[in-house]
Amino acid sequence: MYCNTIISTIGRKRNNVTKTNNKKEICPHLKFGNHLNNSKVKDYQVVQAILYRLKTGCQWRELPMKEFFRLSYRWQSVYYHFQKWSKDGSWETMWQKLLDKHKAILDLSSAQLDGTHTPTKRGGEAVDYQGRKKCKTSNMLIITDSRGIPIVCSEPISGNHNDAYQLKEKVEQMIQSLESSDISVNGLFLNADSGFDSSEFREYCVSKDIVGNIAINPRNGNNENYLFDDFLYKCRFVIERTNAWLDAFKALLVRFETNKIHWKALHLLAFTVILLRQL
Repeated sequence: MYCNTIISTIGRKRNNVTKTNNKKEICPHLKFGNHLNNSKVKDYQVVQAILYRLKTGCQWRELPMKEFFRLSYRWQSVYYHFQKWSKDGSWETMWQKLLDKHKAILDLSSAQLDGTHTPTKRGGEAVDYQGRKKCKTSNMLIITDSRGIPIVCSEPISGNHNDAYQLKEKVEQMIQSLESSDISVNGLFLNADSGFDSSEFREYCVSKDIVGNIAINPRNGNNENYLFDDFLYKCRFVIERTNAWLDAFKALLVRFETNKIHWKALHLLAFTVILLRQL
């Protein structure tokens, strides 16, 4: 009984922390109700329900509504708000504002670049067959700081392309997103594996004053002697830990969202949770 009391107490404290973070960090960037905010259902309750779906990977219709709302409230309304905040760019704005506010905790002595291929089950936008995975997938690029905190992701593209497909365009969009959070990439030390080894991307990094520490891909047949620091490249392992953190959000293990802006929004929410855990 004593152990059960301790566990329930810890659970209540965690819920209180989550509720506080929702109110102070997330909700101010989301449009909800009227300007008087006199709705009986509060915005932080809707956000908690969305985070529950992100963490557990349950279907929207399986959300335990009574756990989050004292009044009768439908799961369709929770999904409506998630969809609305995805379309109007609220999730993107929220992430950029939070990153700008808390960028002091980031360690940008180096950054790590990697790609993800996520199996998809319902089709939709930015989905295609990936032979290596033997299923339909979506591809997305992620950049983290030197501690593995994700700071930006690219737009999803279909999984029949490798990580280097339209790499310059995708990284350019990611840099613009970072600059919106007042994070400069000048002099940034960027680790990337051999899948990103291309002359075009190396030249792009130079044009942006990014130090690209990219593993050389022998299959490219390049005879040029590129600078490569093997010792600093070992820092790249942290992004594999980031992938493990993201895998803890069960909604990101397999993609069921057919709309790519919803898929990206779930990633930004996961980034938000990981960042707020560092505070």
